[in-house]
Amino acid sequence: MDDIDRRLIALLQQDATTAYAALGKEVGLSAGAAHERVRKLRERGVIRRTTIDVDPAALGRGVLAFVMVDSTAWMGDSAEAFAAIPEIQEAHVIAGSAAVLVKVRAATTEELQDVLRRLYAIEGVSGTQATVSLETFFERPVPPAPPSGGGAVKPIKR
Repeated sequence: MDDIDRRLIALLQQDATTAYAALGKEVGLSAGAAHERVRKLRERGVIRRTTIDVDPAALGRGVLAFVMVDSTAWMGDSAEAFAAIPEIQEAHVIAGSAAVLVKVRAATTEELQDVLRRLYAIEGVSGTQATVSLETFFERPVPPAPPSGGGAVKPIKR
């Protein structure tokens, strides 16, 4: 991955609907060359999917909680059980006092409580500790790593 790929990724993270002609202009390539670069990034799995960023509250999912899940067994093989709970947006096997960290979006605190009940139904889960977020200052996409030679990715001027 070179600097042009990194800049293309940064541009697409800002607006995934940006036309290939505009992407190419920003990075000094033709529209066709920019399209080919993006296609190869998708092929290699660097770009995993293209999606939109939606306001959770506008969709009736205004309660955000992070839940530490304790267990009596290794949870690394339980991905499907966590994925079966649709309110869970993310699930991470972690090191530390808990085994799994999940990010939950729910409509109400009652719905969050129901999610916690369903977590307890997963084999090996022995406890949970939920932290409800009162306000999100920001969420940001993963920035492309700088080249191995060090230095930062050049900012995109708009």
